[in-house]
Amino acid sequence: MTSNAQTVIDLDRQRMAAMGAKDIATLNRLIGDDLIYVHSSARLDTKQSLIGAMESGATVYSAVEPSGVVAQDLGSTVVLTGEAAISVTSRGNAMSFRVRFVDVWTRRNGAWQMVTWQSTKLG
Repeated sequence: MTSNAQTVIDLDRQRMAAMGAKDIATLNRLIGDDLIYVHSSARLDTKQSLIGAMESGATVYSAVEPSGVVAQDLGSTVVLTGEAAISVTSRGNAMSFRVRFVDVWTRRNGAWQMVTWQSTKLG
């Protein structure tokens, strides 16, 4: 695996851990301002709305655990695919489920940022 691929896999693990820890500073650093985040429910978020929902308590992630992550290194872009176990409370509704995801990261000004997330619930 190339160094870009492993670097981005590690950064995505940090992002997922930051979601569970409500570490807004880390999320702001790792997520691009132009984020397109498509939840498994088909709800669409921007960086501002995703982080805003976490800050307000409308969305509380207790765990986001990736598995089977594979990276496609395209140079200044890395595409991740894999699965994740997610535990979240959204607007008072506690849920735990697994998803398959596609996650796109790009390198800007020497730093990697997540710019796209798309997930689908697994049966």
